[in-house]
Amino acid sequence: MSLQQTIAKLVMKLPGSWLVKMAGGTPLTIRGRTLEPQLQLMMWNGRNAPPMSSLQAEVAQAAVKETLAMVAAPPEPGVRFEDMTIPGPDGNTVPARIYRPDAQDPKAPLMVYYHMGGGVVGDLDTCHAWCTILAAKVRCPVLSIDYRLAPQHKFPAGIDDCIAAYEWGLRNAAKFGAPEGVASVGGDSMGGNFSAIIAQEMQREGKPLPAMQLLIYPAIDIAEEFPSRKDFGETFSLSTDTMDWFMDQYLPEGFNRADKMLSPGQTGSLDGLPPAVVITAGHDPLSDEGDDYAKRLKDAGVPVTHKRYDALAHAFTAFTEISPGSRKACLEIADMVRAVYDKL
Repeated sequence: MSLQQTIAKLVMKLPGSWLVKMAGGTPLTIRGRTLEPQLQLMMWNGRNAPPMSSLQAEVAQAAVKETLAMVAAPPEPGVRFEDMTIPGPDGNTVPARIYRPDAQDPKAPLMVYYHMGGGVVGDLDTCHAWCTILAAKVRCPVLSIDYRLAPQHKFPAGIDDCIAAYEWGLRNAAKFGAPEGVASVGGDSMGGNFSAIIAQEMQREGKPLPAMQLLIYPAIDIAEEFPSRKDFGETFSLSTDTMDWFMDQYLPEGFNRADKMLSPGQTGSLDGLPPAVVITAGHDPLSDEGDDYAKRLKDAGVPVTHKRYDALAHAFTAFTEISPGSRKACLEIADMVRAVYDKL
């Protein structure tokens, strides 16, 4: 750990009132939701950074990797992990990382997991600490997927990789000590988008459904403007400007944003989809669409566990080392997933 990382992590252990004084002096409250002091300080410290939309994609990808490394938590104890590759959809190979808990439950399905990043940034390290928490608490193997990113690989390259990874996971789950022929899907932000799409696409094609879907602050509807996109449009760590830039990089010119392979919220009927854990963050442009999707799933008769963490911000799964609320939330989410697994 660098000296800069050490100092940053020590600062975040100061009392919350001190952190608020260092971050403008007034707690940040929107819609009655007050942001956790540690996250408010991160927002304050980044206020003069150039917006992501002003950067070349390659520069943004490197900057996000460096920034997240500064606040990365160590892996959860009791989990082994190994990098590997799996076959992709076009004869390519897809990098992946498999996590195996020491106390693995042989009845717990493999979870195929997709990291956040708008389809443009992020990699296996983005969700590394979180995947170890998930594996340790759920006691299941977790297969994290390093799908292709835009603009180097435009839509549908990323989602194609993710679908191929899920179907490969179904066929190969037994290799990781999990039940054969079954897998769940999960992801945060764009990874949550991919997970929701995969659940729907498997249903449309009559293929094996995921055992469950874990959707953490998911991007559900790129076509519709929910009110939270305006109310939280300039908050940490995702802005509407960045969201628009992501889609400019991700989509071919003229692509229909209401397409169900991009906006799963545009699907009319949600009947018969697998059980879901839907998690939203209070300070997040995506909070309304995630909350709405959870309600629609419930109304369709899908078993749903839904919780919104009002004091947290988008991308909180990456902040477990410096944000007490983020770590607590991640531990709770893993318990929610385990509760669903216990009912399968």
